[in-house]
Amino acid sequence: MKIGILGTGHIGKTLALVWSAGGHDVKVANSRGPETIGADVLASGARAVSQSEAAADVDVLVISIPLKNIPSIAPLVAKLPADAVLIDTSNYYPHRDGKIDAIEAGQVESLWVSEQLGRPFVKAWNSIGSDSFARLGKPPGSPGRIALSIAADRESDRKVGMQLVEETGFDAYDAGTLADSWRQQPGAPCYCTDLTLAELPAALAAAEASRLPKRRDMAIAAVQERLGSSTTNPDADYLTRLNRALYM
Repeated sequence: MKIGILGTGHIGKTLALVWSAGGHDVKVANSRGPETIGADVLASGARAVSQSEAAADVDVLVISIPLKNIPSIAPLVAKLPADAVLIDTSNYYPHRDGKIDAIEAGQVESLWVSEQLGRPFVKAWNSIGSDSFARLGKPPGSPGRIALSIAADRESDRKVGMQLVEETGFDAYDAGTLADSWRQQPGAPCYCTDLTLAELPAALAAAEASRLPKRRDMAIAAVQERLGSSTTNPDADYLTRLNRALYM
């Protein structure tokens, strides 16, 4: 597949490395220009390009940028053909994203994103920590393989999203529509708790929308106290233990 990735942070980097190593034609871009993308992101064969180039002539476009920046890329998304698959990996954190009125008022984050971009998409890779994602992928059938939930409204999008999740080393689980994707957001039992395919459905079912923001904020405070920054990514072992204690 021809895949474009907007965003070269922790998740975007791992996607670029895994997919290019697997034979996909991968282009990556950030907001600062291709010359600022490090060799570590390109080590498996991905190419650094401009944002407009990353979104042109692709089968799949992945958005892996801060939620507050999503409206700025709407013009690029508008140029995609109708059958191109759009994938969003973002999460809403008030301390990073500022006040986004619709989400603060209780709107499902993914529906807000869909409104900003003017089209449906796949919600994926938002529910795994960056360290777990980079290190803990396993071949299909491996004991203890982590499962990731996928939300999408179009069946064609869902099929591609699940295939690509499997290719990154994780079991893909169909978690329903974008309206249900709050169940895989920060504060939910399946969020960064590294569950298996046998464990994931019950965790999704146990999510309580009213409790997510408070649990999310408790986890942020704990990470900040331990690491001195709420934006530093903790290692997988600590984050998994913390989130299982707070979310499940």
